[in-house]
Amino acid sequence: MKICVHRFRLGDVEDPELYAAEPIWNWQQTEKGSWVMSHSIDKPVFYTNINPDWYGYEISIVADLTDKDLTYFELRWG
Repeated sequence: MKICVHRFRLGDVEDPELYAAEPIWNWQQTEKGSWVMSHSIDKPVFYTNINPDWYGYEISIVADLTDKDLTYFELRWG
């Protein structure tokens, strides 16, 4: 099942993918991020969405987890 495992905001920048790289990498180094990276069925993907409420971007990392891993994730970090 696909689930958003992490979300963060960026300001109004020219290249949001470039500016999102460091926060994504830092998240991957955390306990939560490394667990998701090792338990995801496919490699997690990130989506960049424009947030008109505050003139910036919202970055969402989505992973595909098994039901068992999804339950563990929700209990641990939900």
